[in-house]
Amino acid sequence: MLRPSLACLMGFVALGACDKATQPAASSGPVSVKVTQDKPPPGGTWADVVNATSAGAVMGNPNSELKLVEIGSLSCPVCKRFDDEGVPQLVEKYVKTGRVSWEFRPYIIHGAIDMAANLVARCNGVKTFFPLVRAAYKDQEQFVSKVEAAGQVKIAQIQTLPPNRLFVEMASLAGLQDWAAARGVPQAKSNQCLSDQTLIDQEVQLTSDVTNQYPDFYGTPSFILNGKLLPRDSASWAGLEPQLQAALK
Repeated sequence: MLRPSLACLMGFVALGACDKATQPAASSGPVSVKVTQDKPPPGGTWADVVNATSAGAVMGNPNSELKLVEIGSLSCPVCKRFDDEGVPQLVEKYVKTGRVSWEFRPYIIHGAIDMAANLVARCNGVKTFFPLVRAAYKDQEQFVSKVEAAGQVKIAQIQTLPPNRLFVEMASLAGLQDWAAARGVPQAKSNQCLSDQTLIDQEVQLTSDVTNQYPDFYGTPSFILNGKLLPRDSASWAGLEPQLQAALK
């Protein structure tokens, strides 16, 4: 089966637009959910229920009425805005009720910096996935500015490295190993994830799968509701919430 090459995903582009990546379409099959938690813990809510999917992780009732999927880039400023403004309300008003589940699928928009951030966010398993994703958005400007400050010459040098070194060095440039260590992911573990060729290949494949499964996918953040890709004007809380409300009626 053909898959996109690393070269077509590793370019570092200007961090302002969040248009979709371009690569050959290939698919590893439909996304599946591995349910290991099917009810809230004592005294908890549905927001405390997190299960792994083959593309990311899902928070909330695995049998919810509405299944919302967010496709996001951890270096995308528009995605950060949604995380800041929309996610707290999404979780409080919809996920906690058990009527809506929220799946997050990381996507590579900005090349090596996204790949490094994705690998680190996944590195400690499903239970820490959402906290690390949300922390990455909170500190996005910090790690992106470190990469930009290094300059194109340094970035170009890093991009000549083989994949099992490239993402370790890119993460180091962004300060991601120290950042992750402060959040419970030891540096040795994050470096292991960043150099794992199997995990790298999976990230490339998952990005390819999105554009294969959703040909009209336009960029990040994008939202899928019960299998249907929502229009571009849903890429904000003001655009998304009315569609959730309408679907729940």
